Amino acid sequence: MTINSNCRLHLHHFSNMALFRKNKSNGKAEMSFVEHLEALRWHIVRSGLVWLGAAVVIFINIDWIFDHVIFAPAQNDFVTYSALCRFGQWLHIGDALCMPPINLQLQGNTISGPFMSAISIAMVGGMVVAFPYLFWEIWRFIKPALSEKELKYSRGSIFWVSLCFFLGAAFGYFLLAPFTFNFLANFSLGTRSAYKYIPTLDDYIDTLNQIILGCGLSFELPILAYVLAKIGLISADFLRKYRKYAFVIILILAAVITPSPDWTSQIIVAVPLLLLYEISVWIAARVDKDNVRKEKEWS
Repeated sequence: MTINSNCRLHLHHFSNMALFRKNKSNGKAEMSFVEHLEALRWHIVRSGLVWLGAAVVIFINIDWIFDHVIFAPAQNDFVTYSALCRFGQWLHIGDALCMPPINLQLQGNTISGPFMSAISIAMVGGMVVAFPYLFWEIWRFIKPALSEKELKYSRGSIFWVSLCFFLGAAFGYFLLAPFTFNFLANFSLGTRSAYKYIPTLDDYIDTLNQIILGCGLSFELPILAYVLAKIGLISADFLRKYRKYAFVIILILAAVITPSPDWTSQIIVAVPLLLLYEISVWIAARVDKDNVRKEKEWS
């Protein structure tokens, strides 16, 4: 009985070793739930450290960043204002694209307001700067669960996701933010000077953060469409069928992203989002065509 038990023990040991070698040869050794949690913990720790490091660098240079980056869209010499004026003159439409002068002054109503605003700028700025690395850590966590085919389809995903995010953030900062702040700063209620409009520092920073992050995430629409089309959840016909509903949702989303009730700012956001939706339809159509071709090859 002892001999049989030893034999079974050795056979079980060799079968486990063979299974381990098989998993290693496939590059996908099994991980327990605790090991997955441990891996996730280190991904979060590394992401947090990089995010914190970027935030610390921004906080150290907070005065320069506030003067030349954060408060720049509310200044008359911002690059967007002069560029639009020159573009209007190039189109021979005079000063139609020249926005009125802006004189925006901010106030603080709490003792800790400037410090907390600096923390907010550093944290959001650190997230924007470290976005490629943060997404890379997410990618490293989900990569072992992907098949070779899925890995092939996802090549260059970090580059394209980061590019779309930065394009959206730049669109919000250089185009939408100047229109929003110019409209709000020159908007008045009533014909008499019954009040003096001085926005708070927190309100200005929160508005700018909302614009930049909202536009950055909204520009990920083509990437999302590609992923969903690859896994078969959507198709080009599906996107074309529900195009009119998508346009309504985009208009609502544009109203949410733009803090101002100015229809011009909402159109500035809605038009690129509509264009991104049409690009998503084109991407989904390409994916559908590729899937049909591969099905024919298999058959």
